Amino acid sequence: MTYQTIEAHPIAGALGAEITGADLSEPLSNAAATDVRQALWDHKVIFFRDQDLSPEDHLRIAGLFGEVYRVPFVKARDDYPDIIDIVREAEDAGKYNFGGVWHSDASFDECPPMGSVLYSLESPPYGGDTLWVNMEAAYEALSDGMKALLDGMNALHSAERNYGSGGYFNDADKQSTGMAINPSETGDKRIAHPVVRTHPETGRKSLYVNPVYTHSFEGMTEEESAPLLEFLYAHARRPEFTCRFDWTSHALAIWDNRCTMHFAISDYDGFRRHMNRVTIAGERPV
Repeated sequence: MTYQTIEAHPIAGALGAEITGADLSEPLSNAAATDVRQALWDHKVIFFRDQDLSPEDHLRIAGLFGEVYRVPFVKARDDYPDIIDIVREAEDAGKYNFGGVWHSDASFDECPPMGSVLYSLESPPYGGDTLWVNMEAAYEALSDGMKALLDGMNALHSAERNYGSGGYFNDADKQSTGMAINPSETGDKRIAHPVVRTHPETGRKSLYVNPVYTHSFEGMTEEESAPLLEFLYAHARRPEFTCRFDWTSHALAIWDNRCTMHFAISDYDGFRRHMNRVTIAGERPV
């Protein structure tokens, strides 16, 4: 894959590439913006190191892909309501690690976000990596029989387990020091999405279920759905479908939420990790 203005250096066979040749602190030319967008469609998650970015720069980069999606339930920055602080303080050892379960962002929404732009302000001296999985590759590796079963099925997604009226964050002891999570009964709503979705840019099919927000298959109970969902989650997490990024301060990641899941590793107790995230609005899955 070649581009006019940038170079992409894959970090794994399944997905992920580090991009060089772009200074994101300056507005990109039309050609560079086109290259960056194409690199995301090609690699599903792209990384830029050593970027000195202001909040305005961060928002401008997200704007290359669409409008901002305001994340529900998570308190945004007071000065920039389109940016959320993702902070884990040194004293948060043993508490909830935001993003620390395999998930696709906000799949509980009728129109889940297209993607996210995550910027590292402060990285721990070790640990704190993030994993991504290629859900297109996971779908392609299924048997023809399993594909035939899943195509046309819907699954119900909900925020109830984390952010609903009886969810995890209703327990104040589970709230971290550095972030404010505000659960509510709006998190109890369930929305149906296709189990296999088609990417609007590439036309490729991918699995669209995740352990945090997928409740059950439409028309089935949670108990009836669990065996097949657990198989799909375990299948998708196979190492050959993943990449792993070693964060450094002032690194930035952009990922396509429509064909990936991700997982933030909590292995840096006693150190601070501070990220800013802008989330990009998306369309209803089809």
